[in-house]
Amino acid sequence: MLSQKKFYVAIVLSALLGGTLVLLVSHWFLGLNFIPTTKIAYRYKDTSLAIPQEMNFVYSAEMAIPAVVHIRTSFTRRQASRYHENDAIDEMFRQFHGKGWSPRSSSGSGVIISEDGYIVTNNHVIENNDLIEVTLHDKRSYEARVVGIDPSTDLALLKINEDALPFLPFANSDKVRVGEWVLAVGNPFELNSTVTAGIISAKARNINLIQDKDNLQVESFLQTDASVNPGNSGGALVNLRGELIGINTAIASETGVFQGYSFAIPSNLVKKVTDDLRQYGQVQRALMGVEISDVNAELAKSKKLPNVDGVYVNNVTTNSGAWEAGIMKGDVILEIENIKVNSKSELQGIIASKRPGDKVSVLFRRNMEEKKVVVTLKNPKGNLEITRKTSSEHIQIMGAEIVNVSETEKEALHIKSGAKVLRISKGKLADAGVKQGFIITHISQSGKRIVVNSAAHVLAIVQQTDKTGDGLYFEGIYENGDKAYYPIGW
Repeated sequence: MLSQKKFYVAIVLSALLGGTLVLLVSHWFLGLNFIPTTKIAYRYKDTSLAIPQEMNFVYSAEMAIPAVVHIRTSFTRRQASRYHENDAIDEMFRQFHGKGWSPRSSSGSGVIISEDGYIVTNNHVIENNDLIEVTLHDKRSYEARVVGIDPSTDLALLKINEDALPFLPFANSDKVRVGEWVLAVGNPFELNSTVTAGIISAKARNINLIQDKDNLQVESFLQTDASVNPGNSGGALVNLRGELIGINTAIASETGVFQGYSFAIPSNLVKKVTDDLRQYGQVQRALMGVEISDVNAELAKSKKLPNVDGVYVNNVTTNSGAWEAGIMKGDVILEIENIKVNSKSELQGIIASKRPGDKVSVLFRRNMEEKKVVVTLKNPKGNLEITRKTSSEHIQIMGAEIVNVSETEKEALHIKSGAKVLRISKGKLADAGVKQGFIITHISQSGKRIVVNSAAHVLAIVQQTDKTGDGLYFEGIYENGDKAYYPIGW
């Protein structure tokens, strides 16, 4: 029994001795001041953690939030062709408003890109809507007008009448790298000024989202895992410097909400499109004149290509820039402007940032031999012309924006011509009682009743009245069939 007690005492003493040694050794090691591999420090005054600059999202969020706006749109136009008899919501509105009415509203996001009120968003956010309301981060609200749209890239440019606004500068999206941290800023589910973080997952993605009637759609998306949901469309994707690198456009989802992948239009393409819309009223599309396809293992084997690099030229349009530069069917384009291209979307993304008349260097391979040529890009009509949107399409007069009446509206209202008040703000028309949607069919001037042929015709009559000082009388019809007559004071 005594020996057994000695045994237990020995065990306890050993444990105490071992613990003491561990404490001594630990104290000695801690005294060596080991430095962690991650640069994390503590501010001892408030005990808050200081995050390394390359991981700090605060600066970029503070830059982006004031420049991202909330866009609300509404649609109340009479369009019988869009009515669906089996749609319960449409049926409810039909009973309330009359057959053919299908009111709706939606919301999205936009990004201020200049201090004088230019805003970029997705075309699908504002498409076919009568009223576009923009709410800033500070809750000021404005009615926006559409400067121009480009369905082939799903972009639209808006304008509000305000100055000294916060805006985001454009980054060079060609320099964005996979793995780079990014922030998505927008208004998902009506939750204003929401910021989410992620990384660039891939570049030059084509997800077959955009359909263009002329087959000129451009898809070269930045893919990210930053959380994006309905309402984020048109919002900002920014880098950690607070610069705009993309416009959030779509998500890959089976449920309608974020499931890990979102897609943004790269900023270089956004800048080119918005510059075109501001300067010319429409996008200047440039083409090389080649039909191309991605090179995969199967194609490389069938065409006896040495590798899967580049994009394969299936055909070349006669008299196009590529044809004139000597590019032929069967060639493999390797680089554009010294940038490697390994997919159709990469090539399209580069060319889409150019205008007709621009020259680009092209490196291609033919029969194992590499050649470099300069291609002069042309427009879809096959020439170098820069086209402008005619002034007759959107006219500003007396505080209102007017456009030509569509053929559908002429047929529905049984009129031959006219000019429609698309948007209206303070001015002589508003003072006279004219409302949005009014279609001007006749103008009486000096006792003469004139049939209105177009928006440009209205402008010409108004300009003539400016010189004579005569009064005007606007006669017309609203979209619901109500006729109206307004004297316009001068």
